[in-house]
Amino acid sequence: MTQDVLLVDDDPAVGKVLGALLEQAGFATTFVQSGEAAIEALESGPHALVVSDVRMPGMDGLELLRRVGQEWSGLPVVLITAHGTIPLAVEALKAGAADFVLKPFDREEILYIVRKALAASPVARDEVPAAPPTGSAIVGDSASMLELYGMIERVAGGTATVLLAGETGTGKNLVARAIHAQGPRAAAPFVTVQCAALPENLLESELFGYEKGAFTGAAATKPGRVELAEGGTLFLDEIGDVTLPMQVRLLRLLQDREYERLGGTETLTADVRFIAATHRNLEQMVADGEFREDLFYRLSVIPVYIPALRERGGDIGLLARHFAAIYGPQNGKPDVSLTQGALDRLAREPWPGNVRQLQHFLERLVVMSDATTLDAEHVDALLGLRPAFAGKATASAGNDSLQDKRRQAEREAVEDALRRANGNRSQAARLLNISRRTLYNKLEQLGLD
Repeated sequence: MTQDVLLVDDDPAVGKVLGALLEQAGFATTFVQSGEAAIEALESGPHALVVSDVRMPGMDGLELLRRVGQEWSGLPVVLITAHGTIPLAVEALKAGAADFVLKPFDREEILYIVRKALAASPVARDEVPAAPPTGSAIVGDSASMLELYGMIERVAGGTATVLLAGETGTGKNLVARAIHAQGPRAAAPFVTVQCAALPENLLESELFGYEKGAFTGAAATKPGRVELAEGGTLFLDEIGDVTLPMQVRLLRLLQDREYERLGGTETLTADVRFIAATHRNLEQMVADGEFREDLFYRLSVIPVYIPALRERGGDIGLLARHFAAIYGPQNGKPDVSLTQGALDRLAREPWPGNVRQLQHFLERLVVMSDATTLDAEHVDALLGLRPAFAGKATASAGNDSLQDKRRQAEREAVEDALRRANGNRSQAARLLNISRRTLYNKLEQLGLD
């Protein structure tokens, strides 16, 4: 499917040139001349990427970036500016920008940046987007969560490297942000690198930056994420997916706090705190020769375990109410509530996708249900255990049909694969001998995403 890029610039000449450039490279484009028009375009149809000028009358590029982050979580935004400075880059990246490019831009450079942004985009990869900022607070009062809060408080004040371990969907990103926010570097940048999202060559330039002419498309010197995080925190998400050659480069960075930009000779120093996260068993990977032992010990100075939702079952009701309170007003249902029966039914589900799966389910439950008081019947209907959706009673005949039995068997097979894969969806797809896209479709059909 052709990926549609939304171009936003108050100068129609820029839009025409950039649109022609991207269309020649095989992209579909939509051009608008203001931030307000961009919001209307996003509301009217899907787009894989937004490329926007920073300086525009009315809603500028940074405000558009914030609106996109709030309403279209996971949709990448690249900013174009003639006023590019490191402080602007830091502000843009802290606000969630995928990247930035300076005017006048080079053809190869803008194509490189667009492709890199799309490669890292959960929207463009047809994956489940990240949780929206409005629902990202850490919630829970179970014993395991109280222990985690204490651990966050203890490690936040230092500078030692932290390794967060836990299944997919447990909230490792939120814990990393909490450690940063409670520490002495809170006013400095918190910069994230999605290690699993980019191939090795793009990951290297993303981390360390590059000098002008370092490769085709490098039309200007660009700082990397390490440089942009100076004085703050660099969060290396899914560190277990980094290749062995890249692990060597990371080891030097963590050990000596030194690096060079791609294509450069000047050695730079890194005044950053490192927090890494993984859903993989790094100790087993070390034993299997898939992860460097010396890097593992550099990363795991302070190991922190994030409990799975099944280990904090008492928090399910609290989380469900929390998400309902968020998604109710967002969907025109400010009075939506959950009965105790609904909470009890939710508590009986295994939730192999952890808090993220529960969050997505609650959003769907609020949207799909006609009622404002949601009970166990509404939950069951959306889980696919009954043939009708919320609030629409139908005869229960047919629950024992071949179709229902097949659906239940599929559900059990998918849940079993997710448990065996510790929540890793790619691994679960391999266990089921299906493609990852097919697995995502099944997760949506079965109410498991």
